[in-house]
Amino acid sequence: MDAAAHFKGKKITVMGLGLLGRGVGDARYLAECGADLIVTDLKSREQLAESVAQLSSFKNITFIFGEHRLEDFKNRDMVLKAAGVPLDSPYIAEAKKNGIPVRMSADLFAEISNIPIIGVTGTRGKSTVSHMVHAILREAGKSVLLGGNVRGVSTLTLLKEVTPSHIAVLELDSWQCHGWGEASMSPHIAVFTTLYQDHLNYYKDDPAQYLADKANIFLYQKPEDVLVLGKQCAPTIIDAYGEMIESKTLVIDDSKMPGTWTLRVPGQHNRYNAALALAVARALEIPDDISRAALESFVGIPGRLELVREKDGVRIYNDTTATTPEATLVALSALDASRTVLIMGGADKNLPMDALLAKLPEVKRVILLAGTGTERICGDVASAPVYDTFTDAVDDAFEHSEEGDTILFSPAFASFGMFKNEYDRGDQFVALVQSHVG
Repeated sequence: MDAAAHFKGKKITVMGLGLLGRGVGDARYLAECGADLIVTDLKSREQLAESVAQLSSFKNITFIFGEHRLEDFKNRDMVLKAAGVPLDSPYIAEAKKNGIPVRMSADLFAEISNIPIIGVTGTRGKSTVSHMVHAILREAGKSVLLGGNVRGVSTLTLLKEVTPSHIAVLELDSWQCHGWGEASMSPHIAVFTTLYQDHLNYYKDDPAQYLADKANIFLYQKPEDVLVLGKQCAPTIIDAYGEMIESKTLVIDDSKMPGTWTLRVPGQHNRYNAALALAVARALEIPDDISRAALESFVGIPGRLELVREKDGVRIYNDTTATTPEATLVALSALDASRTVLIMGGADKNLPMDALLAKLPEVKRVILLAGTGTERICGDVASAPVYDTFTDAVDDAFEHSEEGDTILFSPAFASFGMFKNEYDRGDQFVALVQSHVG
C-alpha cells in the first residue's frame, strides 16, 4: 500500500532513536515519505554514531542529542515516541497540552495498514510465541508480516509491504501496549502469555501500571475478536479485568499441545508457548497438520535459550533475553541444573530474587558478571566468582565444564552498564563462545 501520503510534508518529532535498528528504520521511513523530522535522544551523538550514520544522507532530519527541548514538542503534527519514555515525561505532556498526537510505531502501523493484527504480549514467552505464530502462518501460505518488539525490524517500514491480503503478527511490550491504549485500539487476536513482576525500575512508583499497560492488548477488543490467555496469568487478568473483556476468551496451557508432537526447542515452557501459538492457529482455522509441521521444525530465536555451539561434549546456550529471575529459572528447569555452569548477573531491576537464589545451590557452578544486581546478591552466592569482563567469565565457564555439561548464559538482570543492550550482550557472548579455543 502507499502510506507515504500520511506523512508527506508533516512535521514529526521522533523521540528516541536508539541502537536496536527499530528507531532508525522508522525515522528513515518517515524521511523517505517526505516528513520534516526532528530526531531527539538523551544519548550523545557519539553514543548513537552507528544509528546516526544510517540517516546522515537525509536533509529533512534535524538531530538533537543529549537533551530533549520543549520547543520540539510544540507546533508539530505528530510525536512518535520510543519504548521506555517515562510516563510523566514533561515533553509528552507538552505535546498533549498543545493537541499534538503522540503515537508509537506498532499502533500507528495497525491503524494505517487496516489489516488483521495478531498481538502478543506477556512478561515471558512473547517473542517465542510471536515467532511460532509467524512460522505457522508462513507454513499455511499466508501473506504475513512480523513486527513490533523485534530486533532490527522497523514496524512502520512494513507499511511498504502491506497488501489487503496480509496479516501481521506484532510482539508488544508494555510500552507498546500503552500506545495501543492511548489510541483506543486492541489487536483482532490478542495473546497474553505470562505475567511476572518486571520493569520495577520503570514502574517503581506504580507497579500495578505494568499490568494496566499490558491490558490494553485486549481492553478495546470487540465481541468477534479473540483473547488467548496463558493459564499462568489468566486468573490474575480475569480477576482484574474479567468484567471488561468483551472478546471470546480462551485459557490455554501446555496440556493443549498434542503429546505426540515433538519440539526441537527444549523445555516444558516451550510446549506452553507452542500451545498458545496453536490456539491462535485454530482460531484462524488453520489445520493442525500445518501447525504441527511448523512447530516441530521451529528451532527457536536468537538469545532465547539459543543453542550456540557444542564443544568437547559441552552444550552452550545463549539466553541473554532472560532479564528477570523467572526467566533464568525457566531456563534452568529446561536443563539439568546439576550439570549446568551458569553465567548470570548484571544491572538491577529491583525484582525479588528469592526463588532463583534458592535454586542456585543445585547448579554445578555459578559465575557472576559485575553489575548493581550482582552487588545485591553476591553475598548470597558467596562461592561464585565475580568478573568485570565477559572474556574472563566465559573462560571460567569452559575451564569448569566437562563432557555432558551445559554452559548457560542466562543473566536474570538487565544489561545496562557493561553492554549497550541485551542484544549486544548476547552478541558478545556468542562471539566469545564461537572463537574460544582453550
